[in-house]
This record gives sequence, C-alpha cells and structure tokens, in this order.
Amino acid sequence: MIERLIDVALGRTPADVVLKNGTFVNVFTGQVQRGDIAIACGKVAGIGAYEGEREYDIRGKVAVPGLIDAHVHIESAQLSPEEFARLVMPRGTTTVIADPHEIVNVCGVDGAQYIARAAQNTPLEVKLMLPSCVPATPFETSGACLTGEQTAALLQGDAFFGLGEFMNAPGVLGKDAEALRKLEGARAAGKMVDGHAPGLEGAELDAYIAAGISTDHECTCVAEAAEKAARGMYVHLREGSAARNVAENCGAVTAANLRRFLFCTDDRHAADICAHGHLDAALRTAVQAGLSPVWAVIIATLNAAECYGLRGKGAIAPGCDADIAVFDDLENFHCAFTFKKGELVAIEGMPLFGAGQKYLPDCVRDTVHVGGISPDSFRISLKGGYANVIRVQPGSLVTGRSVRAVASADGDVDLRGTDLLKLAVVERHRGSGNIGLGLAEGCGLWGGAIATSVAHDSHNVIVLGDNNADMAAAVQELARIGGGMAVVGRGRTASLPLDIAGLMSSLPAEEYAARAAALDEAAYELGFSREFSPFMALSFLALPVIPSLKLTDRGLFDVEKFDFCPLDADPPQEAGAADSGARSEGDAGGAEEPGEE
Repeated sequence: MIERLIDVALGRTPADVVLKNGTFVNVFTGQVQRGDIAIACGKVAGIGAYEGEREYDIRGKVAVPGLIDAHVHIESAQLSPEEFARLVMPRGTTTVIADPHEIVNVCGVDGAQYIARAAQNTPLEVKLMLPSCVPATPFETSGACLTGEQTAALLQGDAFFGLGEFMNAPGVLGKDAEALRKLEGARAAGKMVDGHAPGLEGAELDAYIAAGISTDHECTCVAEAAEKAARGMYVHLREGSAARNVAENCGAVTAANLRRFLFCTDDRHAADICAHGHLDAALRTAVQAGLSPVWAVIIATLNAAECYGLRGKGAIAPGCDADIAVFDDLENFHCAFTFKKGELVAIEGMPLFGAGQKYLPDCVRDTVHVGGISPDSFRISLKGGYANVIRVQPGSLVTGRSVRAVASADGDVDLRGTDLLKLAVVERHRGSGNIGLGLAEGCGLWGGAIATSVAHDSHNVIVLGDNNADMAAAVQELARIGGGMAVVGRGRTASLPLDIAGLMSSLPAEEYAARAAALDEAAYELGFSREFSPFMALSFLALPVIPSLKLTDRGLFDVEKFDFCPLDADPPQEAGAADSGARSEGDAGGAEEPGEE
C-alpha cells in the first residue's frame, strides 16, 4: 500500500479514484481550497492535479471529510443497523460512535453483539461503546444488568471502543463502588468514557471530569456548554428528534474553544432522518444559527476524530482514509456523493448498497412479556386532592414539575375537563406485573391512549391516556405484536411492530418511516400536540436520569433528589399554583368526550 500511495502522490501512476475540478474544506487551516483529490488503496494520496482510473467531476461542489456522529443510539432510529446505514450514508455520514445501551438494557451484551454483526453488512463504520449503566439506575427493572466486574473485563477486549455515557453522575460523586469499578476498568483498558451530566457545574463538575469522563451531550444552555468546554470536556451539540440544542448551544462556540465541540444526533427517528436528514441537518441548523460553515465542518469531522482517537479520519489530507462527503454548498448541505474508503456508496440521496439478508438472531426476538393487564391496572387512588404532575415540554428531554388539584370519583382520579393524563410504566422483561402510575400534562391527548415498548432506558412498556380501558387495550396490543407502538381511541386501534427487541423494525427504512408517520398522525388525531413527536416524547418520560420528574415501573421518581417521589402532593403555598390544568374549548379536536368507565 505504501509504495502505491507514494507513486500516486508523485503522479507516477494514475490514482484509483480522483475527485476533479471541485473545492474542499481544509479542516487544518479553516480554508476552502481548490484541487483534485487523488485516492488510492482507500486513502487520500495527494491533492493537486491528478488523473485516475475513475474520475468524478465535482465542479461547483465542495468536498468535506466524511461526517462523524459522535454519539448515537442506532436503536433510536427504530431501524435495523442495515437500514440505518442506508439512511444516513447518503446524507454524508460515514462513521458513528454508537452506544447500544437501549438494546443492551433489553438483551444484555448479546444485543451489542447483534448491532456489531449486523453493521458489518454495510459500509458504515460503527464504533461501539460499552453501555455503562445497565440498568440506568437501580430504581427500575431492566432486562439485563452489567456489573462493574463484567464491565472491566469486557473493556479489555477489542469489541468495545470505550465506555458509554455515564448517566449515574450521583454514583460518581458519591463514590459508589460499582460506578468506580466501571471507571477504573476503562482507565485500566486505556479507553475513554462518555458523559451524561445535565446541569452539573462547579466543584461537582470538576469531580465528574476528574473521575475520567471526557464528554457531555446534555448541556441545557450556552453557559453550561461553555463551562464544560472550559474544563476541557468535549461538548456534543445535539440535534436529535426529541432534544435539539444545536441552534442554541452553538452560541457557546468561539475561536478559542472551537476544538472542544462535536456534533451528535443521540436519538433521531427514522422518519426525522427521511424528512430532514442526519448530521447534515445539524450542519444546516448550526449555519442558520450563525456558526461559520467551516467551523461547523470542523466540529462534525476533525474534532470528533481527535476526541475519539479515530486515527486517519476527520480530514481530507494525504494518508487519511478517503471518507468523503461532497455537498452542493456549505449552506444547505445537500449531499451529492458519499465515498467510504474511496468507494462511492451513495449518490444524490440514494445508497448504492442494499440491506441484503438482515441478521436477526433469536436473542433479539420475542422480548415483550407483560403480566396480566386490565383497565383496573391503571386506577389511581389519591389520599388527598393534590398530585405531583410531570409537565412535558416541547423540544426538551427535561420535564417540569407541577402540583395540581385533582378530583377523584369511585376510587380513581377524575381527569375530565383537565389537561391531565394518566401515565403508566409496565414492566415487560420478566412479566412481574410491576406498574408505576403517574400523571402528566402538556401533551393534549384526549379520548384514547398511546403506548410503546421504547421507554428509555430500561425499555419497559410506557402508556399515556385519559381512560383506563384504552390504556389497557394499548398495552395488550403491544403484547400481541411483540413490542412496538400503538394508538387506541375512539373505536380505532393502530399499531406498528418493532420486532427487534421491541425497539427496532426489520422493515425497509422507507416503509417503516411511512408507517411510523401514519401512526404519529393517528396520535395527533387524538389531540396530541403537534409540538411533539408523540412516541419519541413518550419514550423519554421513563428516563430517571434527566430532571425533573420521571416515571419507572416502580413509581414516580424525583431526578434531582435521586429518589422516589409520592404521587400525592401537599397543597401548594402560592395562590393559583394548584391550577387544575383546565382544557380550553376546541382542544379536543371536535370529538365527543368519552363517558365514565
């Protein structure tokens, strides 16, 4: 290989591939330069004037290094790895740092091995992180558990690139023995650790970083992003489906701290990728928010490569891997060509590789096992007239906390005339019958229920509705189809199976995205607010590591106190704070209000 690269660079022999007549972003100098890009043996041999056995005219276009998603859960696209690759590579993504903690929480390490094996069917380069929090907290029931000892042993091998997002920040600060075993295991293996620490600041942030944690993708504002970058962390600018903070947090980027920022999608649904893009969408958003286009490219490429030690990636330069995305311009970031190691893998939004025979081992099938479910399973009996309520907020994984006056009748809450909904998390791994019950507001649904077996991070079944019968029917439908998403209400049931661990579909990406969009529409027809992606928003209401209130199969959870919270609440002190959340006329979309059960 070395001899061939030398000969091609010196013009002694033609290159395998040459991208001619275009410009490229030099991530080392921050300039857009002109020159043919000569490729041999899957690497860039030289930049200048070259001839090649295959030549691509990219006149009027600009080449950038292949985009690197610095933190993604492939499972959140709800597609198989094969179909995920077919969606993101035509948009310029060539490498992803994947944390498979969704499927590992369901299937154990077998789930991670499934992701790795299935990804081998594609040109997409997938670097797997070992999930650090399985379960995410000790306050919920997951399908698997990884101990500190197991984690340290797994990190010694080559299967995992590093330790995935360390969500148990209280465990780190409290010197929890299991948390420290995992961090020491990463240190002993010489592998990096991703972080997850929303709102952490000051001395607590210093302690978290000193424990060996290098990145964070949960910054809630510019000030937090700037502080973490100033402490030497790499800060992910996230453009997911439920959480989008690129437009705001890129305001923290300066010429001095530019090299401490990365782009990630974290959790981005297939329908969102189909409609709006992947990392190309993050680039568009950043530039529209005022970030320099060249800075945006550096963040999406070189910074990610250096952060994760991806030698030979992140730049178009001699000796680097020929992972290259060719865009029409640096404003709209429409991807014309994607090359992986010098091979053309996508053109004008279309992959040039198929999904082939999908890898679907038995270990990721038949994973939904709920106990006996009936409408009575969702009765909520309050001791008083007030309740702690989860307030769902558009565009954020952070939930608010409200105290609301709640009426009761016949031993159950009476939500008629309010914006309050019942929320339940049903354990689905062991059929234990555990059900956590709570109340939520801000979603707008009325006259039915929606449910999904995607409920971060332990992925029990979560269901939201305004009446017990439809909630029970929605959970029963998920049990029938082996996991997925369901909408029940006003005499109609619609569902979409997720046949891989109750998290992902083996359908072709386009078919799945169309069916998922139709199911979202069914939720909107029940009045669910169009400010949300219904199932994506629902799936994060069970995540007990992001403030403020969440719900697990064991009950309502106060993330800030990191302990369970009673559903019953004391009357609020301030006048008017106990607003019943009355629904204004017209919110029900013209449908008749259901009668009592």
